[in-house]
Amino acid sequence: MSVQTLMTNVMAENALLPEADLTVTVAELKETERNEVLQFLSERPEHTVNLVGLIRDNGLESQEHNRGTFYECRNSEGQLEGVALIGHATLVETRTRRALKEFALTAQLYFNTHMIMGEEERIEEFWNWYSDEGQQMRRACRELLFELKRSLETTKQVEGLRLATVDDLHLIAPVHAKMAEAESGINPLETDREGFLRRCTRRIEKGRVWVVVKDNQLLFKADVQADTPDVIYLEGVWINPKQRGTGFGRLYLTVLCQQLLKRTSSIFVLVNEENEKAHAFYRMCGFKKISIYDTIFLQQEKSKTTLH
Repeated sequence: MSVQTLMTNVMAENALLPEADLTVTVAELKETERNEVLQFLSERPEHTVNLVGLIRDNGLESQEHNRGTFYECRNSEGQLEGVALIGHATLVETRTRRALKEFALTAQLYFNTHMIMGEEERIEEFWNWYSDEGQQMRRACRELLFELKRSLETTKQVEGLRLATVDDLHLIAPVHAKMAEAESGINPLETDREGFLRRCTRRIEKGRVWVVVKDNQLLFKADVQADTPDVIYLEGVWINPKQRGTGFGRLYLTVLCQQLLKRTSSIFVLVNEENEKAHAFYRMCGFKKISIYDTIFLQQEKSKTTLH
């Protein structure tokens, strides 16, 4: 296949569909629509894993655990054209530009959004509709989406890789908070300590955090943020600075991915575009770049009324 043909196929896959002359409406999703929504999102699992993971974990109507509200956009024939989570993190999956526009206008009603994240082209268009009346941009970054379908082979034995327990929280939370601060500029332990620790605890109790701890020191950490049969999304992959450059992190991530790929088809991570050392690390672990994402962090507007 030529490079030109490959690029044409990629553009076609990511393109929004042509729009018929139909009106659309936006409404909050109900749990009774779960199967239809999951079917809709399953058409592009690599880009909808976070939405699917939240629905599988919390359902469509848990604003507390989803930290936002799930919305649908339907046309006048009843066809689903888009699904969005609007809240602390705003994520959208649409088939048409009009659905993207309607979600952007709906998102303007929220004033406590922390970030908007998605594929580069779609976030650019979303922002064009949102920015006039929405929260101001505080920071923006570009990220590369890496995928692993087949883990590297290793015969080396590892010791200590296990699921975290709540007893590990005092080691995990500060590291995860510092990683969040490096990306967003905000340390959640300082701005929402109780809520952040509660969310970290819940993730640990759900069996989503893998660690290596020795002599009460955290050596390795990786969080399964979303877990579906098609895709597992990893975040917060961290290696103790004393172990970096030794092959330790690559070995433990490889072994972890071997385990995870026994129950899913692929593993994804997002890496800041400027973090070239991380790019090299994931490539050495067998990951390949497949897409570009944009993340926009927003200025909080506490003086305005917060909905939901």
